[in-house]
Amino acid sequence: MEGGANMEHLGIKTVIGAMFFVLMLGGMAVAKETTIGVIVVDVQGDFTKFKNGSLAVEGTDEAYVKRVEDQTKKLKEAGFPIFATQDWHPAKHLSFFSNHPGKKAFDVVKLHGKDQVLWPPHCVQNTPGAEILLDKKLFAATVKKGIDPQFDSYSGFQDDGGKKTDMDKLLKGKKTKTVVVYGIATDYCVKATALDAAAAGYKVIFIKNLSRGVAPDTSQKSIEEMKAKGVVVFDDLNLEKIKAL
Repeated sequence: MEGGANMEHLGIKTVIGAMFFVLMLGGMAVAKETTIGVIVVDVQGDFTKFKNGSLAVEGTDEAYVKRVEDQTKKLKEAGFPIFATQDWHPAKHLSFFSNHPGKKAFDVVKLHGKDQVLWPPHCVQNTPGAEILLDKKLFAATVKKGIDPQFDSYSGFQDDGGKKTDMDKLLKGKKTKTVVVYGIATDYCVKATALDAAAAGYKVIFIKNLSRGVAPDTSQKSIEEMKAKGVVVFDDLNLEKIKAL
């Protein structure tokens, strides 16, 4: 009887130990999952001084592009899914001044009842200026925008006509709760993407020093707009601070 009791006791301890081990493994698996996603906005040739782009933003030299790539690699190594946005315009896009006879770059016209800045032709489909300058292997997916010739598209989530991209679906597919956003340009596509992410219910972190704006005053105003909508602004990439939010 005593031997049987000891064997029964040993069996219970073995079962409990096995259950504990399984729970520990499960905990480790959960710990490896992340609810943080990253959106790298429009780091493309035509927006950079590095490539003498047609709509190049100040401060976008080769060193900037390399820094963005290096920091993006750190985020990927940390296990965060990375998504790129890519301006991808047809040549006849209505945001191009060249498609409005008598108009010049940066004139403002009314399109579909809204003010529209007329831009130099940029990021035309299948041209070098439309190419993303970062290592393509960094990205889980690339979301193209500005495809409809009738509507501009600053945000990575939708165009100015309200047509949605796949961005929200891609983020939800990775169970994303927090989105880190940076790129070009702070006062246009980065801001629009960050604000739409916040409106969609994500916690949003904007990385200032991995972004570049068209103008200092509009960039600062855009940062204040983002803050007012709950976007958290970090000067630099800090993995521990991102994970702690």
